[in-house]
Amino acid sequence: MVKFSKQFEGQLVPEWKEAFVDYWQLKKDLKKIHLLNNNSKNTLTKNNHHNSLSSDFLSSLKGGLSLFGHQHKDREAIHVHKKLASSASKGDVYETELFEQFEDSDAAREFFSCLDLQLNKVNQFYKNKEKEFLDRGDCLKKQMDILVDLKSAFKQQRDKAANAAQDSTEDASIDCRISCEEDSVKDRIQQEQIQDDSTDDLEKDEVLDSSRSEEMGESRRIMKTEDSKLRTLSGRVFNSQGKNLRINIPLTTPSRTFSAISYLVWGDLVNQSSNNCNPEGSKLRVNKTKLHHAEKMIKGALIELYKGLRYLETYRNLNMLAFIKILKKFDKVTEKQVLPIYLKVVESSYFNSSDKVMKLADEVEDLFIKHFSGEDRRKARKYLKPHQHKESHSVTFFIGLFTGSFIALLVGYLIMSRITGMYSRHPDTAYMETVYPVLSMFSLMFLHFFLYGCNIFMWRKARINYSFIFELPPSNELKYRDVFLICTSSMTVVVGIMFIHLLLLMKGHSYSQVQAIPGLLLLSFLLLLVCPFNFCYRSSRYSFLRVIKNIILSPLYKVVMLDFFMADQLCSQVPMLRNLEYVACYYLTGSYKTQDYGYCMRTEHYRDLAYAVSFLPYYWRAMQVQY
Repeated sequence: MVKFSKQFEGQLVPEWKEAFVDYWQLKKDLKKIHLLNNNSKNTLTKNNHHNSLSSDFLSSLKGGLSLFGHQHKDREAIHVHKKLASSASKGDVYETELFEQFEDSDAAREFFSCLDLQLNKVNQFYKNKEKEFLDRGDCLKKQMDILVDLKSAFKQQRDKAANAAQDSTEDASIDCRISCEEDSVKDRIQQEQIQDDSTDDLEKDEVLDSSRSEEMGESRRIMKTEDSKLRTLSGRVFNSQGKNLRINIPLTTPSRTFSAISYLVWGDLVNQSSNNCNPEGSKLRVNKTKLHHAEKMIKGALIELYKGLRYLETYRNLNMLAFIKILKKFDKVTEKQVLPIYLKVVESSYFNSSDKVMKLADEVEDLFIKHFSGEDRRKARKYLKPHQHKESHSVTFFIGLFTGSFIALLVGYLIMSRITGMYSRHPDTAYMETVYPVLSMFSLMFLHFFLYGCNIFMWRKARINYSFIFELPPSNELKYRDVFLICTSSMTVVVGIMFIHLLLLMKGHSYSQVQAIPGLLLLSFLLLLVCPFNFCYRSSRYSFLRVIKNIILSPLYKVVMLDFFMADQLCSQVPMLRNLEYVACYYLTGSYKTQDYGYCMRTEHYRDLAYAVSFLPYYWRAMQVQY
């Protein structure tokens, strides 16, 4: 049976480790009490026969006092006082008073002082986190309402446009009119932009924001110039069905960056036309692509919020269980009934009695079911409660199988190379210059990948939540066993192909035909990397390609932890990139047919390209730092 301390450590949320009950410190305090009790019992056994009469007298005296109603008070060992908070931000404070005279009163006071401190800490942390999640939930609900309004307006306008003008070549969009009442409209738009900028930092996934233009009298006071335009490159206020709405999409992709610039130009045109506006007013359009992207971002924000609510629920359950376990141990050590008294206080405390988190989780689940899963609860739970992949014994079996195959093939390859004289003083230069770059390229890459698997193994041992740090979804996360399986199987294939290639050369096959085998091996790995079929970790492969794309276009993309981590790894793989460039040159130019392995080294353009390939990883990393 697993000890509770091990179970507690394995299930706690690593990011909130300091906020959990310090179960190990409480156990240390209990050990002190246990040692003191053992010492006191030894002294009592020596003087037991001298105190028998006095104990009978005291028991009869206690029985007499019980007639006057003092029995319950004498049996109580502790009493927990609840002090009201001095402010709304601080929670209630609990403090324990010891009634009975403990033999180890100092150790008992130290234990209950630590226990009260842990209870107050848990309550305060839970209250702060609950408030944070409730604010995020309210904000996302408002964003969801605005998204629904925009989608309904988009649908109405699309139906109108289909019926009225079928010969239009423009994309379907929302026609949103801005009423032009001289310069007051410009003031109102700028006021809405400034107010939105001050509140948009609450949630990074906020895509839509709404504000109502009720304070018309203050619009002239906050008139701004071009600075207010530059601050709102990614947003624009427009009026649709009586509401002032604003689409705010972060500038994280090239398309959104360029569209933001076009928004600024379009805003200048609108401001210029507002001076000479006609009764019909001007129009701002929002196309279907941006609405779809906004919907996708809100969907991701709801999933993250639900995950955080589940973490908070786990936090509450584990802390409640920790209080029960430590109080049971205290009763066992001291032989006093403290558990029922203190447990009532814990059960009535804020972190256990508040149900706001559970209600918000139900609301988030209902929102997701209604708007993102087509009323299908099972489909919604696949996103909100993804199942963790169970570690299979077959993965471990294949790791061992491929490891043994790799070692056997490598030993055979080395023996065959020795027999053919590849390591003699006059080796086959063409073979060494063409085949070994391919072998060394794959070796460096998969060695690096193997070390990454070792990192994952150590991160798990050290309780580091690397998936949270790298923001890896469960579908894209590779376990260390999966990484080892990919490395061993790939290197088995590479060494096996090299073995077959050398064997064909020994049997006298045409060198130009056999030399195409390493190129086909490289092409096979590239095709596997971009293969659209759902096998061989497709989600992880596509996630890797997405990260590489973000690195290459780093000035135009938002840099996250995974992006610059991978850029650092690329800076360590310059020799592998140089080999890849040489092999690509060797096969693309057709040099493998003529066995002219020195062509790429003699040609000036390819020689310059080699320097560029060596410089690119550092350039990409520098662009990320600039961002």
